[in-house]
Amino acid sequence: MLATAGLSINAMAASHEALIAEVYGGGGNSGATYTNDFVELANAGSGSVDLSGYSVQYLPGTPTASSKWQSTPLTGSLAGGGRYLVQEAAGTGGTKALPTPDATGSINMSGTNGTVALVTGSDPLTCLTAADCQADSRVKDLVGFGTAVVHEGNGAAAGASNTASVARAATLADTDDNAADFTAGDPSPQNSADTGGGTTPTDPASTPPATTPPATPAKIHDIQGDARISPLNGKTVSGVTGIVTGVRSYGSSRGYWVQDPNPDADPRTSEGIFVFTGSTTPTVQVGDSVSLDATVQEYYPGGQDTGIQSVTELTKATVNVVSSGNAVPAPVVLDEHSVPEQFAPQAGGASIENLPLRPDEYALDTYESLEGMNVRIGSSRVVGATDPYSEMWVTVQPDQNPTKRGGTLYTGYDDPNSGRLMVQSLIPTAQQAFPVANVGDTLEGTTEGPLDYNQFAGTYAVQARTIGTVRSGGIKPEVTAKQSSSQVSVATYNVENLAPGNAQSKFDALAKGLVTNLRSPDIVALEEIQDNSGATDDGTVDADKTLGKLVDAIVAAGGPRYEWRQIDPVNDKDGGQPGGNIRQAFLFNPDRVQFDDRPGGDSTTAVGVTGTGADTHLTASPGRIAPTDSAWTDSRKPLAGEFTFRGKTLFVIANHFNSKGGDQAVDSRFQPPVRSSEAQRNRQALVEREFVESLEKANPKADLVVLGDLNDYQFSPAATSLTEDGEILTDLVNTLPVKERYSYVYEGNSQVLDHILVSPGLKHGADYDVVHINSEFADQTSDHDPQIVRVKP
Repeated sequence: MLATAGLSINAMAASHEALIAEVYGGGGNSGATYTNDFVELANAGSGSVDLSGYSVQYLPGTPTASSKWQSTPLTGSLAGGGRYLVQEAAGTGGTKALPTPDATGSINMSGTNGTVALVTGSDPLTCLTAADCQADSRVKDLVGFGTAVVHEGNGAAAGASNTASVARAATLADTDDNAADFTAGDPSPQNSADTGGGTTPTDPASTPPATTPPATPAKIHDIQGDARISPLNGKTVSGVTGIVTGVRSYGSSRGYWVQDPNPDADPRTSEGIFVFTGSTTPTVQVGDSVSLDATVQEYYPGGQDTGIQSVTELTKATVNVVSSGNAVPAPVVLDEHSVPEQFAPQAGGASIENLPLRPDEYALDTYESLEGMNVRIGSSRVVGATDPYSEMWVTVQPDQNPTKRGGTLYTGYDDPNSGRLMVQSLIPTAQQAFPVANVGDTLEGTTEGPLDYNQFAGTYAVQARTIGTVRSGGIKPEVTAKQSSSQVSVATYNVENLAPGNAQSKFDALAKGLVTNLRSPDIVALEEIQDNSGATDDGTVDADKTLGKLVDAIVAAGGPRYEWRQIDPVNDKDGGQPGGNIRQAFLFNPDRVQFDDRPGGDSTTAVGVTGTGADTHLTASPGRIAPTDSAWTDSRKPLAGEFTFRGKTLFVIANHFNSKGGDQAVDSRFQPPVRSSEAQRNRQALVEREFVESLEKANPKADLVVLGDLNDYQFSPAATSLTEDGEILTDLVNTLPVKERYSYVYEGNSQVLDHILVSPGLKHGADYDVVHINSEFADQTSDHDPQIVRVKP
């Protein structure tokens, strides 16, 4: 039977700026005025919220085991203090159309009871109880109405009918109790233009006539100001003049950049600004001289609650083209001379957005002082390969922490590498394909265009009006050394959500990497093996088809027929892509090693250690370490296995710690940024370390390899805690030359996420290698590079 208890007040995640403000399911029903159902969103904050990664979803009020959420994807943005109207299905009744909707779906909602959720992503939710929906981090706001089983707080919102919606008070109070926050009343739909069809009755005699404040005449540098937040934020401005320097005519964030050719004398105040046109294609062209009347807003790509910086932009603009064909203002050149080495001012974790900019001291302040302005980079080293979204990363600091193969090394929290910049293109791909580059290549010639703060990555990006050409740096996929007959080789490889439905080419490429580049390791710890139905959330947890298809591909590539061992997780309890049930698995070559099977290991039973000295064994093989401990909530549980190689016992633990999701970005407006996900990884490291210590206490000479995707750096608290600063385990990445310490490239930083750790008896003579075959290449099979160690137990 489904749970009917609601969520306690404040049990849901902290309220976000984007909220569900009104829900109406009676559209088109008997007695209804409006022809369509609708959901109205509101923004309780002052900054704009990007809705392009969100959806509105609906679940019947009394769901059964077969009930499914219905989803309507959203586009565009929700302005600070604004409204956003989602039109849903029409009925046969009603006489009045809704105001022009900002998004349109086809969900036929009940007029009397149901649940509506605001969700990150458009994949349908799977939760059918209040508790499960509370646990789903994708749910950003939720409203149950009528007799809905799924609701926030002590009860659902009451009073919904064919003629009544449920709506928040004008204050948008959100106590996470639907019964308290929502009241029934006449439907009053409002869209982003605030042209709502519904009104609240008032006494005309007591209501003074509304007045519109006069617009403020302003130059662009007046709007930008000397800090990150505009001194004119939220105000209407008039007579804003400049030359169009770039036009973005694609996507849901269309618009154009304007720059004043007559700058003031303050280097802190940008002379450029973005004019947002939403999904409407701009009518201006580069070189147009324009005069604008508009509203100033601070737009936070991805939402203000993420900690991201804002973009100062103009919205609701009326444009007058004064002349065309004008030269764009001369670009500011970004190089090692103009961009400081120091990355950002430090504020003890507080926001830096109201601090006066110091562009001569900090790179983030330099970029902010140039926000929206025409910039140029010359020939620059590529430090992040071209991705599927036509983006690449370069560095304008050529000598900044170079790796052996041409990337930029991330060496610590205090040095995020100030020279990294994203490059995107404003040129339609039909006219010029985006250049394909690998790490270590050079983007030669001139790349020039407005400097933007990227709407998705949350980083500064050159929106190239002209873009350079790529000269190859010559890197090639690496091939590791072959082990001797007396060495056992153990590898780790994150295969990035591998499922049977993936293209055969992915299986073939993974197989080639294992057979050719890793030379068919004796033991492989795999991360991100999905179940047989992939991301379809149908209750499937078996992964034999996934592993079988990979093994067949390895054999076809000339490798051994590996056997495998793994443990199916509890459905939807190990995090990762919803429905995918990712887990670790062991592959092993039975011609070289034996797996010591020992019954008793399952998804919820903790593996232990039995015996002492040479008779030390696992209580179950394979087994999971402390799977019910809170450290592993919504995260993968470590998989322990016992192997025999030439008569010697080898213990192997395969890991995939929780992700960095939720951390503030390195260029957050909060400095230093909060790394909130660390807390769980630190707990995971302690739990696993206790298990390692129990094993090494039972047999101080135990041969142990701990490996996998720890989702953290070699200098992180989690990694150093797990190794106890090298006392119980040695992190082999620290034995490499500094310029080779990376297995992953993110936003132009070459960094360590994957690790191989060994017990004291194995560290001497361990032959360790990070095999670079993926992370530096535009054509990559996984976003991780595999690693391998060859040891003599």
